Amino acid sequence: MNAPERLLAALEYPGRLVAIGAPPRGGAAVILYAITGRSASSQARRLVFRDGGVWVQPTDEATLRQGNVDLLVYPAVLFGPAGIAVSNGKQTADVRDGLTPGADPVSVLSGALARWDYEPDAPIYTPRVSGCLAGSRAGLSVVRRGPAGESLRSYFEVGLRPGEGRLVSTYEGPNADPLPVFTGEPRRLAFEGEAAAETAEAAYAALAPAPGAKDFRVAVACVFASLTDPAAVEVRIINRSERT
Repeated sequence: MNAPERLLAALEYPGRLVAIGAPPRGGAAVILYAITGRSASSQARRLVFRDGGVWVQPTDEATLRQGNVDLLVYPAVLFGPAGIAVSNGKQTADVRDGLTPGADPVSVLSGALARWDYEPDAPIYTPRVSGCLAGSRAGLSVVRRGPAGESLRSYFEVGLRPGEGRLVSTYEGPNADPLPVFTGEPRRLAFEGEAAAETAEAAYAALAPAPGAKDFRVAVACVFASLTDPAAVEVRIINRSERT
């Protein structure tokens, strides 16, 4: 078992990551979303909590337009009456819309993502990473490019065991060219915090660069959602642009 500090610290450049699990006390779900970026357009963003979700917004419109705006601005987390959706793109809305009472999280993800492919950002072809909380059950998904250009779709059910979580990211972690995309099973990690603020701070600190290395951090959002009271939700956002 890896504590979040050790697992995240080993990822020099994970791109965007989604993690879902439960706090040590149980009774709630933890949803973690983080953005790291290498380009100026990727860095020119922040997370904001508004309109029923956590949204990616620009901090500098002109700089953001140097990149693909359609891939850079999107709802990262959306809250619905039957659950919570999280992803690294505009597919978040489709996942949220697929959440119905009693729904199976893997079925929600496979149905919502059927029309979505990996991102069209050649030559990297960034995967789409998504997740959802459906009642007291959760799931994760990765849609990545196959060797013939096809979309390879993976879905995973996530057990909400106290103090445990699972993580997927767009990239494997090394800061290389070309970037190696995420493959395999979700990574296992520990959730040690008992509140959204504590968990967000731990994740943000763990993503800090090694001494002398470039800081790729953009933002972190953490959601604590009660499994018995849908209205009981904690949200904590940390934006690097507001700390430097």
